[in-house]
Amino acid sequence: MPGGLQAKAAEDAALALPPADTLRGARWALMFGNFVIGCGVMVVAGSLNDLTRSLEVSVALGGQLIAIAAVVMCVGAPLLAAVVGGWDRRRLLTLTLVWYALGHAASALMPSYAALTPVRGLTVLAAAVFTPQAAAAIGWLAPPAQRGRAITFIFLGWSVASVFGMPLHSFIGESVGWRWAFALVALLAASGAVWVWRVMPDGVRPPAMNLRAWGGVLTHPVLMAIVAVTALSAAGQFTVFTYFAPYYKEALGAGATEISLLFAWFGAFGLAGNVLFSRHVDRIGAARAVPVLLGAVALSLLLWPLADGYVSMACVVVPWAFSIFAANSAQQVRLGQAAPAQASALMALNTSAIYLGQAVGAAGGGAMVAAQAAAGSQGHELYAGLHWVGLAWVIAALLLSAWAERRLHRTGMA
Repeated sequence: MPGGLQAKAAEDAALALPPADTLRGARWALMFGNFVIGCGVMVVAGSLNDLTRSLEVSVALGGQLIAIAAVVMCVGAPLLAAVVGGWDRRRLLTLTLVWYALGHAASALMPSYAALTPVRGLTVLAAAVFTPQAAAAIGWLAPPAQRGRAITFIFLGWSVASVFGMPLHSFIGESVGWRWAFALVALLAASGAVWVWRVMPDGVRPPAMNLRAWGGVLTHPVLMAIVAVTALSAAGQFTVFTYFAPYYKEALGAGATEISLLFAWFGAFGLAGNVLFSRHVDRIGAARAVPVLLGAVALSLLLWPLADGYVSMACVVVPWAFSIFAANSAQQVRLGQAAPAQASALMALNTSAIYLGQAVGAAGGGAMVAAQAAAGSQGHELYAGLHWVGLAWVIAALLLSAWAERRLHRTGMA
């Protein structure tokens, strides 16, 4: 249907299922798609111990795979959003998951770190496309009163990936090897592609933005400040999160089962926080939720030195885990409400900011670990100080978020 589903009557005519059933099916399929994307993004961190051992590289160098992938996704999200703006979302999102499946299957076969790196970079281009375009598609399908909840629902996929995917990657990596963890992502992505193709309607084409519109978004100081909040908070979190697996092993003496359980604990609270936020986002308001959620992350990083055992670690990460995915969802909704006409571009930029923060955090943390190793540090001492750097990034995000919200109220955009 030319121009996408532009009115309720046009939607009813174009869709084989009743609109409510179509929206419900699309929400679940896109949520699963985000689960797959999250599993693929997290697979390196989850299986980092075996990957570095198998490919005979240092933990610091292995962690750079996360940084490299994040840079690709950061740059790719807005650029590819401009390229695929006019594509039918059913075909685009299905092809994206097919690409993800093939890329992870190929990655599992790579014989060396040097061979894996470019394949990994090409594979994660799918992640740069899927998450923002899925959000734009479900926002286009959903009635305005349900838009915030629909967007946050599909982001639950990332939370579920943290609950099940991250611990499973860790257990598979420690038990049978990182290649099998990558192969699992390939299988999940192929399943997701079939599901999206079967339930997504034809003709979903959110309005494509021209160069002038993109320029207006990129030069808007308040909107870009909100996007920067996402980048700063992600940098703070991934300075530490990237090295969870080796830190648990070195500092706590954790084995495969213990590491997997700690990841599952973190993910369970991440899922709970995102579910709770999804149910109440339209009542609470995304802008009010962001400082509370980021404050909880900062609290965990502040208390990090107290975590010297399994129980204390489990307690310290609860505020962070509860907020990590809800904060990203809140930022997406916040941008969509501030400028609905530019939502597709803003969600692509916000996704780009997440990955930029991941790259900065992973690379910065890796540089600190390498410097500690060069200074003769060993074991858990390699990771000393990462939480203080992460805390500084998150505090900067809180301050910028407060400034942006004041400016929104002054300009009448809030």
